[in-house]
Amino acid sequence: MEMAWLEDFLAILECGGFSRAAERRNVTQPALSRRVRALEQWVGTPLFDRSTHAVTLTPAGQRFRETAEDLLRRLQLGRDAAQEAAQTASETLRFASTHALSLTFFPRWLRGLEASMSADIVIQLVANTMAACERTMIQGDAQFLLCHHHPTASTTLEAAQFLSVPVGADVLLPVSAPIEPGSSLPRHTLPGTPDAPVTHLAYRTESGMGRITASALASGGSPVWLKPVFSSHLATLLVTMAIEGRGVSWSPRSLVADALAAGTLVRAGGEEWDIPMEIRLLRSRSRQSPAAERFWTLVRESVTGGTTGT
Repeated sequence: MEMAWLEDFLAILECGGFSRAAERRNVTQPALSRRVRALEQWVGTPLFDRSTHAVTLTPAGQRFRETAEDLLRRLQLGRDAAQEAAQTASETLRFASTHALSLTFFPRWLRGLEASMSADIVIQLVANTMAACERTMIQGDAQFLLCHHHPTASTTLEAAQFLSVPVGADVLLPVSAPIEPGSSLPRHTLPGTPDAPVTHLAYRTESGMGRITASALASGGSPVWLKPVFSSHLATLLVTMAIEGRGVSWSPRSLVADALAAGTLVRAGGEEWDIPMEIRLLRSRSRQSPAAERFWTLVRESVTGGTTGT
């Protein structure tokens, strides 16, 4: 069995199909299919239900998915442990973070913990979309993930395999450029009407805040009429487009506080349109490196008084 087969298997599930997975893995689709069949031969049973057009796992495939994800993480952790054992002066903590939090929250939050950390710790941070960060965690390429969380939004990081602890709070605010400079009235106002929907600066589906916005609005109960005119996974770009008057964006308060204070952005609706979020730190339930375990204990005790994250 080859580790690449496991990576192929998980890529198909994440991409939702063999064609897109083959592009990501830089192989032809026939080659990817051959490697999947080789994996199935090694396992001894089909992993994919080939009687449907959609990518669907068999019961055996659903069980094997957890094993594949856990095995890749453990291999990465084993490599980390070996590398750390070979180091004499420094230890490394590897973080994945969504773009907005890497800019607005991570530096200040880390500064508050550094006084209790070893001076020899080296910090590595990779900022990306939520979907890419999830993939990074599943593959074990980062020890921790810093992201926004909302109870209605889905994630691929199952609680059975990952721990999390809240480390902060934020809120998505609907914002718009003012109708004219100096005005407190928005150029674009919620909730709109069926005949005159509000132009919407939307997040792409790979964005965590996109998932949160879509799920919160769908479950909020109040009708809203939106017309998407632009989309991006970058919250900072949507804020820029909102300042230019292109539409309404649900943006994290941590990112738009200065623009609201300066009047270049105003609220596009009342507080009933706000979407509260937690900021959470996630880690695998698998044993981490000694440095990562010490850091997790430090964070957990700083925010929960020593109780275990969920």
